[in-house]
Amino acid sequence: MRSKKVLYNVGTNVILRIIVILYGFVVPKIIISYYGSNVYGLITSITQFLSYISLLELGIGPVVKSLLYKPLAKKDNKAIINILKATETFFRRIAYFFLIYILILSIFYPIVVADQFDYIYTFSLIVIISISIFAEYFFGMTYRLLIQADQKNYVISIIQIITYVLSTISIVVMAYLKAPIFLLKLVSGLAFVLRPILQNLYVKKKFNLDFTSYDKDYKLKNKKDGMIQHIAYVIHTNTDVVILSLFSKLSEVSVYSIYSLINNGMRSIIQTFSSSVESTFGDIIDKNEKQLLARRFNTYEFLYLMLITIMFSCTLILTVPFVTLYTSNVKDVNYVRPVFAIIIILSEYVSVIKQLYYDIVKVAGHFKETKVGALMECIINLSVSIVLVSRYGLIGVAIGTLVAMTIRSIEIIYHTNRYIIERNAFESVKKLFLVAIETGIIITVCRVIPCLEFTSYMTWAINAFIFMTVSLFIVLVMNFVFYRKELINCFLMFGKIIKRKRKNS
Repeated sequence: MRSKKVLYNVGTNVILRIIVILYGFVVPKIIISYYGSNVYGLITSITQFLSYISLLELGIGPVVKSLLYKPLAKKDNKAIINILKATETFFRRIAYFFLIYILILSIFYPIVVADQFDYIYTFSLIVIISISIFAEYFFGMTYRLLIQADQKNYVISIIQIITYVLSTISIVVMAYLKAPIFLLKLVSGLAFVLRPILQNLYVKKKFNLDFTSYDKDYKLKNKKDGMIQHIAYVIHTNTDVVILSLFSKLSEVSVYSIYSLINNGMRSIIQTFSSSVESTFGDIIDKNEKQLLARRFNTYEFLYLMLITIMFSCTLILTVPFVTLYTSNVKDVNYVRPVFAIIIILSEYVSVIKQLYYDIVKVAGHFKETKVGALMECIINLSVSIVLVSRYGLIGVAIGTLVAMTIRSIEIIYHTNRYIIERNAFESVKKLFLVAIETGIIITVCRVIPCLEFTSYMTWAINAFIFMTVSLFIVLVMNFVFYRKELINCFLMFGKIIKRKRKNS
């Protein structure tokens, strides 16, 4: 049953991630081309400031999911109702606070960018962009967590696919009709309001939950332990854009966002697999199947690191040529920043490595044990970025992110191995050392092999295919030399899955 759910989750997630990546590249291109880099920078900056409302979540999402695993497995509806009702009350309070935050931001933020945009112009955009975020907190966040904990991520994926497609179509049409940016953002944002509504309808149909019988005195456990983790994470992930908004130009925010699109695209592909197995690990940990956990994680770690090595090695080579093509018709800002590209991609590389281990920390509920590291990551990123931004601009904030992410990753990798998987952390260190060697070899080889000039998206795609093939070959050879047993076991596992699927069909 676990394997079947994972297959469903991975399949729909793959489709969703492809659509999200396309959305992420199509929408900025349209907005920059039709409305300019400054407008896109303003929209990105507003979205980033609005995302700070998630500070009030206090890390409740992972806590709630970890609490739901056991009652879902035991079909304990009473416990599920208590958890969901307490969670719903919590998120609706955030929604009301969000209204106050929108008002404050709408009054003061337009003053910050008054030298670039009219007050009413900025005020209106803030209100319009906030609509879908408010709807998510008020209607959908609670039920989304229930669906995820029930290992039905594919349901959320299908709903998100629908909303992304509708939003993309509306943006293309509005831009073609040369509609004002306010109308474009309003219509595209309303598509995302459908997401919480559809989630609610699914839960009400699927689960027989009577919320009139909930315990009013029920309190969510471990809420405080997840609070510092979440606050630090939100501040850390939004630091770069906010610092650039305050200490630099909105056009620089636009440049940062374009490179972030590439990083987010890579992260989306990785999350296709990680998010699909997260609830499975949660179920294993909840049932205290330690040997099974160690075996499954070892296999997952091995495959995950091979995947990201191939992806990010190629990303380091292909990003600047892609951005050059992507922004070839944009003349108001220089988007080609090779040094910045390398640093920001390396920081994301380290981030997705950390995520492999942090996903296990979350499902195990080890929020209290790792909160100091989360706080240090936030402080380091803020302090280094603020010190360096005035002199180095984009590169300065990227360095801050890379330094903070590296330190945090070391702590998370050690904790996951030592206290959850219960093995020597050196097992992970050896694999990561091999990842570094493979990355260096891939970049060296791909730079010396003959390839086409990057004159079009077609030549870029052909080169990307060549580099991916070379990377795959190098990674398979290196892992065959150093991790032959694990590689053979993975091939045998995939063979069994294919045979099982053929029998069922």
